[in-house]
Amino acid sequence: MAQYYQYSRENAKRKTTSSSLKEAIDEMLEFYRLRTKFDETYIAAHWEKIMGSPIAVRTTQIYVKEGKLFIALDSAPLRNELLMAKHKIITLINQEIGAELISEVVFL
Repeated sequence: MAQYYQYSRENAKRKTTSSSLKEAIDEMLEFYRLRTKFDETYIAAHWEKIMGSPIAVRTTQIYVKEGKLFIALDSAPLRNELLMAKHKIITLINQEIGAELISEVVFL
């Protein structure tokens, strides 16, 4: 005779070892050592949120390589202003990420 599935309240309850989706993704990023690459792409994707729209509009290219943030701007005066505020840019980005990812800013 075929065995049928029997509903049981014990099997239907959430296990205590379960974790949220955010925790599971964080564990996966740590396990596969993808955290830094994920954070680098986060900076590029959320550049407007981090620095504001006036700066984001003037930014033509942004990427991170080996802890250095490379920024290409189409405005020379803005480049000079940001050049003097390098330390503040590094602080803002590292605060947003929650880790010491960026150590230097290079303007192209």
